[in-house]
Amino acid sequence: MSRLPAYCLVLFVLAVAAAAVSFAKGSLLGIVWLLLAGVTSNMWWYYRRKAKAVSSSRT
Repeated sequence: MSRLPAYCLVLFVLAVAAAAVSFAKGSLLGIVWLLLAGVTSNMWWYYRRKAKAVSSSRT
């Protein structure tokens, strides 16, 4: 896995954890964290698929 998808995956996990903590404390800020988790999840999916396409075209 290249560096950018790995960063997106780490950011996704941190955003989900932050959303859980926010909701546990009763804050509605968790909605923003969930939206960020959705964006980073899509970024991870896109960059992972792009990296697979590049690696398969090289072989």
